[in-house]
Amino acid sequence: MLGSATDAEDVLQESYLRWSAVDPATVEHPRAYLVRVVTRQSLNHLRAVKARREEYVGTWLPEPIRTAPELSEDVILNESVSMAMMLVLETLNPAERAVFVLHDVFGYTHGEIAASIGKTEVTVRQIAHRARRHVHARRRRFEPDSEATREIVQRFLLATTTGEVQALMDLLAPDVVQVSDGGGKVSAARHPITGRAEVARYVLGVARTSVTATTRIEHATYNGMPAARSLTGGELDWLLAFEIHDGRITGLYVMRNPDKMHRADAVHPLNRGERQPWKP
Repeated sequence: MLGSATDAEDVLQESYLRWSAVDPATVEHPRAYLVRVVTRQSLNHLRAVKARREEYVGTWLPEPIRTAPELSEDVILNESVSMAMMLVLETLNPAERAVFVLHDVFGYTHGEIAASIGKTEVTVRQIAHRARRHVHARRRRFEPDSEATREIVQRFLLATTTGEVQALMDLLAPDVVQVSDGGGKVSAARHPITGRAEVARYVLGVARTSVTATTRIEHATYNGMPAARSLTGGELDWLLAFEIHDGRITGLYVMRNPDKMHRADAVHPLNRGERQPWKP
């Protein structure tokens, strides 16, 4: 919903305070009540941070979430937390985002969602249709973390560290896009870079200046996507998530903003579990 673990914690804290002030005996359906509270708090938070996102220095990326390998078994949730999808969700208004996430990701009915956001079921259906059409027109397909994608990542890292231009070009799709997030605090490309030649040139330039004898690069899984992380002197320096489709790299998402990497070592399985029936 929010694209930020920090913002999510703030919403959960506020929701818990509201819940703790209520007599549980007066709540007939606790799950429905809690979903409603958290959803409305999320909507309020999205509206409040809109101006902050617009003033962000450079390109904004969601906070990286180090996901467990088993996430790849859940195709819907896997795609919903990807960098590509989170960027698409950023283009929705708060109501569209809430309806899309609750319905298409978590499977709530239009009636349940209507009760959560305070709108009629007819209105929610219209919002859902509009949001789904918007997302489907902009979503980018990618392959989840697997042995095949890890091999591509390994070849990419080898090509960049050895300066093998042709080997790198062979791995990139013609319309590949590279997006960096430095938050204005560290060096990073301020705007997306598009095209095989342009991305290769940028990546090789960064590798020449950032990879040293003390750098350790290791494979990881972030946001359900194959990724690499660089550590210098034991400190996390950058994260690189790969969007791979049909054996080619179609997207590169580079996180360098230190404010977003402070919790990047924690693994989140993101297991939805069984969703029990909910009555509004």
